[in-house]
Amino acid sequence: MHELSVCLSLLSQVERIAHEYHATHIDRIIVKIGPLSGIEPDLLRNAYPLAATGTLAENAELVIGETEIRIRCSDCGTESTVVANRLLCPACSNFRTSLLSGDEMILQSVELRSHGDTSNSSGDGVGDRPVTRRA
Repeated sequence: MHELSVCLSLLSQVERIAHEYHATHIDRIIVKIGPLSGIEPDLLRNAYPLAATGTLAENAELVIGETEIRIRCSDCGTESTVVANRLLCPACSNFRTSLLSGDEMILQSVELRSHGDTSNSSGDGVGDRPVTRRA
């Protein structure tokens, strides 16, 4: 199950961001995964609690969205959204296309909290300050 190693790598990146912003908690991690990435969202969700144990993201919500598969036709130049296993140009039916997106995993945003701010925008009474870091 390579999703565990993907989780560990993701959490390493997220913790670097949290330390950069002096965060004490990670509340939410939002990622987008392409259908051609080789990463199974359900397996990633299952591996996440194990990988996050003992980290700043231990109690963070992992939100997984899906990116579209986008191609560009090398003959007519049309850019299109297509489905997996059907990477033909919908305009001219050419099979010579370039993949523009759909094979990636993107860290879209990280929601962080840090102590010490006098404002209490999180509403929990301890002076936490939520910060969203868009990746």
